[in-house]
Amino acid sequence: MARLPGEAGVPVLTTMKNRLAFGAFLLLVTATAFGASDGDSLPSADVVVSRMLAHNAQRQMLLLAGYRGMRRYVLENDRLNKHAEMLVRVEGDPDETKHFEVVSEDGWHAAQKHVLQKMLATEADTSSPKARLKTRLSSENYEFDMARTALLGDRMAYVIDVVPRRRDEHLFQGQIWIDAQDYALARVEGKPAKNPSFLIRSVHFVHAYQKNGPFWFPASTESVTEVRIFGETHLTINYFDYTPNSQQMPETASATRQGGLTP
Repeated sequence: MARLPGEAGVPVLTTMKNRLAFGAFLLLVTATAFGASDGDSLPSADVVVSRMLAHNAQRQMLLLAGYRGMRRYVLENDRLNKHAEMLVRVEGDPDETKHFEVVSEDGWHAAQKHVLQKMLATEADTSSPKARLKTRLSSENYEFDMARTALLGDRMAYVIDVVPRRRDEHLFQGQIWIDAQDYALARVEGKPAKNPSFLIRSVHFVHAYQKNGPFWFPASTESVTEVRIFGETHLTINYFDYTPNSQQMPETASATRQGGLTP
């Protein structure tokens, strides 16, 4: 077997393997070092959340006439072979209070009455400014811990662990993704801090937002609820036609808009 000059007795293949292994080791050490440096340079979770709240307040002032949109709820239970759908119109006031109008219903009547309509009523009640203070993503309601950064689609986001400060069915435990450019809420994943009913074993949900022009509006919600006796129930909510109401914003304000709203 051929040997490299100056490396008497060491086969070429063995030497190349050793060099490749050493090179891979150096890459690993370098990547680890850069990862530690990136992690050390991340802002604290509390700082990122504070920026999100400040940006949300600024953006909210630009919705002079509120917003409107549509939702389609689809609920399915395979064990019972049940299916329910509901089409809903939503109107958001400038102060973010929500109003719902059921446009159409189809399928499992009991689910529409006791699940979907109850969800709408609860969301409307908790959307008032006073109630929202008790549920919003703030240090009064949650503890935050920076986990990492990650790509969400083609945008970088801060991923933050969220722990509720009290057991409340309107709070949750999980993670949030905050867009690193707009400081807007881009994704929420978790479970309720307290199960809303003894009949419910567990709930897991994923709520996603998407950017539409200068705004961030809800895009989808997917949840799986394990219910005693009835088994798993899947709920999907698709949000569409979300848009600010027709009142125009001043051009000076429009030119300075950044980020979005998270209704």
